This record gives sequence, structure tokens and C-alpha cells, in this order.
Amino acid sequence: MKKIFLSFWMIFLFAVVVAQEPSHLTGDEAFLSEVRLLESWIQQQMVWRNIPGLAVGIVYEREPVYARGFGYADLEKKTPVTPQSLFRLASNSKTFTATAVMQLRDAGRLRLDDPVDKYLPGFSIGNPFPDAPPITIYHLLTHTSGLPREAAFPYWTDRHFPTLQQILDSLPHQEMIYPPGERIKYSNLGMALLGEIVAVASGMSYEEYVTTRILRPLGMEHTYVTLDERERAQLVTPYSRRFPDGSRRVMPFTDARGLTPAAGITSCIDDLTRYVALQFSTAKGEGAVLSKYTLEEMHRLHFPKKDWSGGYGLGFRVWRDEGLTVCGHGGWVAGNRSQISFIPSEKVGVIVLTNADDVPPSFFATRILHMMVPVIRDIVSSKAAVPPAPDPQWKKFTGLYSDPSWYETEIMIYRGQLVMNNHSYPPADDPHDDLVRLTPAGPRTFVMDGPNGNGEKVVFIMDANDQVVKVKVGENYLFPVR
Repeated sequence: MKKIFLSFWMIFLFAVVVAQEPSHLTGDEAFLSEVRLLESWIQQQMVWRNIPGLAVGIVYEREPVYARGFGYADLEKKTPVTPQSLFRLASNSKTFTATAVMQLRDAGRLRLDDPVDKYLPGFSIGNPFPDAPPITIYHLLTHTSGLPREAAFPYWTDRHFPTLQQILDSLPHQEMIYPPGERIKYSNLGMALLGEIVAVASGMSYEEYVTTRILRPLGMEHTYVTLDERERAQLVTPYSRRFPDGSRRVMPFTDARGLTPAAGITSCIDDLTRYVALQFSTAKGEGAVLSKYTLEEMHRLHFPKKDWSGGYGLGFRVWRDEGLTVCGHGGWVAGNRSQISFIPSEKVGVIVLTNADDVPPSFFATRILHMMVPVIRDIVSSKAAVPPAPDPQWKKFTGLYSDPSWYETEIMIYRGQLVMNNHSYPPADDPHDDLVRLTPAGPRTFVMDGPNGNGEKVVFIMDANDQVVKVKVGENYLFPVR
């Protein structure tokens, strides 16, 4: 079993693809070191969790600074994930719908306090709260409408999604759960109605509006509201969770139809870095997709949870993490999961996409923010310590090593120092927790030093070609894997 485990690791490394040259930040060794550590940690997580594919993008201000694919878009065909691989965004579609609403509000085509029935005259739903106020656009944006979570169809069970007209026709057979404005109640139904309000207020279909007023102005040429057969064929293969025998099933494609404004958009890392860059825009005048003032309004907490742990802005979730306010959204539909998380005050954003039901992209997005925000902050403020120049001879020591029990250690250069990155399983949540500094004690001899060190010696044993044959760690040995 351990040999199979290592084989997967080697195949995985082959499948990793770097697809985009990052911007000026990557000229800084501190940023490069953090990226190398991040990639090593992601690789460990990929193996431990048996993740088919993962794509990651990082944005600072208006620039993408990192985009990379890991693993496979299709396991059988061994198609690698790249930053151009197409994933279903699922509920991250809601943020595009909210963007459309705010554009129309700014253009004077609607008001947030307008009642829903102003734009949907046939809107009618059972209301056990006769004294409650009418449901407004604001309620739909903040998920405080009190509407049921779903339209009156079992589409998450049978994968047969209703048309918009079917949703509207079925509304009289449903009933509100809470009075509007009383509490947060997530509603795909509410967001589907909001998409139709976009269509009515703009005078064009939801798809046409989002495509022409949001996607094309941002240069998102590979993002689609609906998919034709050619585009559908380009999607990553969606996988179920792992079953007890270790297998995964290929999940069926689901056409969201009337639920498209809530769950239907498809995109890729390269395009989504442009979308996240929009969130940090300082544009104020005509021609802007959204003004900085409207973006700030969307990112602000409008309706908190009862415990004040977070809540909703306008279309975005808002929460606190390590003293900072984070905005974003997640999404999950049939083997596609997505997470967009960004910190407006730091102008740093992360996108994570995956093609497996049991992989939590929010876990990765949170850890990446924890890693990258401090180093970007220090570089931008010129407070980043200049790493010492590593000894050029150390390069030949770097690589992946394993002991006879297949326990792996990666030796790498991190911030100008040679370090051991011990691949613990399960991997540490904080990638820094597995690092051991190697302090020189001779030409090929080092001491395990720093917070995680134990003072033992590490000796590199070389062959006649000056290649590492094995590494003596204390009284035991590691052997090169690659």
C-alpha cells in the first residue's frame, strides 16, 4: 500500500502545471519562499486526501500574483488541471447576480428597498405572517427574505432542475419560513428570483446581461452563464466523495436552468483572478464595472448572525478571521467545489477550485490567506527582512527523500536557509509547523536547529558525481526519491 501511495505522489508531481507568470511581487525572495512552501504543503494535502484536482489563484490589488493547477482534471485520461481548467462555480454564481443588481441600482433601474412584486407581478407565496413587511430586493441580497431554501422541486435529489416559469408557477404552493428581515436564511430560491429581477429591470435576459455587462468588460472570456455542448466537454471531470473501497464515482452534469442565477456559472482560475481584482477596484466614474463605493457597500456587514460571528453583506458572506474582515462565498454542485475569499483591507484574495465532493476549498483558501497576507504586507510596506543569500552548494541537497517505511522529507531552501520539510500525515494545518532549520556544521553536515530542531546532525553522503546517495539523520538514513 505504501508503494502505491508513493507512486501516486510521483504521478501527482508530474501532473502539476504552472500556467501563469506572476507579477512583480514574485521578484521578492520572501514571496517566492512562501510559494515554494505553499506548493509543498498542497502536494502533501493532495496525497493525504487523495484529491483528484485542485486549482489555486492569488490576487494582490488589481493583479494576479499566482495561478497554478495541481493534480488531474480527469483521472482516467491523466489530463492535468491548469489555471484555464473549467469548473462549475455553483453558489459563487450568486455573487455575480449580486453584482448585476448593484450595477442596475447604480444606474437607477431599481432600488434595493423595492418590493419583489414590483418586478415580478405574479409573485405570490404562502404568508403566515400577515403583519410582516413585503419581501424586498435587499432581503434577497442578504438572504433575509424568509423564503424557503429551495424552489418546490427535489432537484438536488433527481438532478432535474425546473425552469424559471415552473419556479414562479409553484410559488403559491410554498410558504415563507420566517418574516422578512428577521434572520438569515440561505435561499437558492431567493437568488433565482433575483436573477429574474435583473432580467426585468435591464430589459435583457439574465445570461445576456451578466455576459455583456460583467464578464466581457472584465475580460472573462472563458466564463459562461450557460454551457453549450462544446463548452460542456471542456469541464473538469466531477468526482464524488471517496467510498470505503477508495473509489470515486463520476458525478452527472446538472443544468441549473431556472436556478442559474444561484448556481449555474462556470469559470476558471485565470478569469476569476480578474473577478477578485475587481473587488479591489478604486474606479469611481462611468465605465467602471462597479464603483469603489458600491464595492465597499457590498463588502460591509449588513445583517449579522445572532452570535455576531459573521453574516451577509450584499451578495457576499462576511466573517472575521485573525482580527481581519474577510468577504467571499463558497459553492458546491455535483463534484465541483469553489471558494472565493478576500480581505478588502489587505487587498489580497484567494480562489480555490476542486473537482471532488469531499475536498473543502475553504480549508485551503483560509490557510493560503494566513500564509500570504503577512508576507505580502511586509513586502509592500518594505518591512520584509532580506533573506540571507543561500550557499549555491545547497542546491544539490534539495529534493524529496524517503526512509524504508516511505516516510517522506523534502529538503528545500526557505528564506535563504536550508530546511527539512517533514511530511507529516496527516499534514499540519500550518505549513510552517513541519519545518526544521538546518544550520551548517561542515561542508556536508548540518544540525537540526530552530523551534522544531532537536540538535541532531544531518549528513549528506555523495557519490563520485557529487550526487546525494543518502542522508544520515541522527543514526538513520533517508534516500533520494527524485
